[in-house]
Amino acid sequence: QDATAAVATAPAASEPAAEKLPAVDSGNEEEDVVQPTQQRVSKAQKRRNKKEKEARDRAQEIHQAMQDAAKVLSPKQIELQQITAKLQDRQLALHMILSDGDCLYNAIRHQLRQHALPEHSVQELRTETANYVRAHKDDLICYMTHPDTGDLLTDEQFEAYCQDIANTHAWGGHIELKALSSLLRVPIEVIQAEGPSTQLGQEEFGGAPLVVCYHRHIYQLGAHYNSTIPVEEE
Repeated sequence: QDATAAVATAPAASEPAAEKLPAVDSGNEEEDVVQPTQQRVSKAQKRRNKKEKEARDRAQEIHQAMQDAAKVLSPKQIELQQITAKLQDRQLALHMILSDGDCLYNAIRHQLRQHALPEHSVQELRTETANYVRAHKDDLICYMTHPDTGDLLTDEQFEAYCQDIANTHAWGGHIELKALSSLLRVPIEVIQAEGPSTQLGQEEFGGAPLVVCYHRHIYQLGAHYNSTIPVEEE
C-alpha cells in the first residue's frame, strides 16, 4: 500500500516541474526578439512625428508673419498713396521719370512740353542753372550749407557746387528749382506727400505752374522728382 501510494503521488509531484517548462523556453524565440524592436521603432516614429509637427508649426508661423508683414505698408507705398490722392483731387496723375541724377531737369523738360513752352536739353538747363546760381551768389549762399558739417559753403565749395550742377549728374533741390523758375520765367509747384505744396515764382510770373512731385522714399538712393500729366492722358 505504501508503494502504491508512492507511485500514485509521483505524477502529482512531477506536474509542477512540467508546468515550469514553458516559462523557461516557450519555443517562440522570434516573439521574444521582435518585441523590443517594435518598441524601438515606435519611439523613433514618435520622434519623427514630433519633428514633422515642429516643422509644420514653424512653416505656419513664417506664413502668418509674411501675411502680417504684407498688411503693413512701406514708407514708399504710403508716400505714393498720399501723393496720388493729392494729384487725383486736381485731376492729375504721376508721370514717372528715370532715376539717374537728372530727374529734376527731366521732370521740368517734360512739364515744358506739357505746357507747350520752349524746350531745353538737360545740359542746357544745367548750364543755365549753374550760371544763375553764380550770378545770384549773394542771395543764395545763405541757404547753401555743407551736407557733412552744416556750415555755410566757402567760396571754393560754392564754386565746386556750381561746377557739379553744370558738369555732373548731381541731384537738384530747392536752389535749383528757384533758379529754373527764374530762368524759364514760369511758376513751379512741387507736390509732396506731407504738408502743402511748395510754390516758386508764383508772384513773379503768371500762368499755370509746372507741376512736379517730390519723393523721399520712392528709391533707396535718395530723393527723386517725377512729373505729372492730366488724368485723361494717363
